[in-house]
Amino acid sequence: MGEHHPPLAAAEAQALAERVAAAMWERDDASQKLGMRIVRVSPGQAELAMTVRAEMLNGHAICHGGFIFTLADSAFAYACNSYNQVTVASGCAIDFLAPAREGDVLTAVGRELSASGRTGVYDIEVTNQRAEKVALLRGKSYRIKGHVVSTDREGAAGSRPL
Repeated sequence: MGEHHPPLAAAEAQALAERVAAAMWERDDASQKLGMRIVRVSPGQAELAMTVRAEMLNGHAICHGGFIFTLADSAFAYACNSYNQVTVASGCAIDFLAPAREGDVLTAVGRELSASGRTGVYDIEVTNQRAEKVALLRGKSYRIKGHVVSTDREGAAGSRPL
């Protein structure tokens, strides 16, 4: 997997992805305050869920697109940082396919499509509790210096807070 993804055994890579997600979650007030929860993470993938609340509705009594985007963007962030290399979004595009309503449980599943050098491409699909597609987000990532959590080889000085 080259410079973008350090070689690790599958169990090590999974454990690292979970450590990274836990560390990010501790600092992720935005996702927490919106009621999101991490369903699962793995190298290059993440699944987050959120229940649409009354205060998330717009003037049409449907979920404001900004909240759907934020859920998808959070899944994107957890997926692209799962390798413990600090990674940020360089661009995103979203298509809204169906409305979400109060009480709907939205699930965003992010998957890495490509990673090379410092850049990556991820697709995030948002569905409701009936498995209906609500939105599709394509995210482009850019890896910057630093790690989310320290590794045994680096010590405490190797990590960088987001």
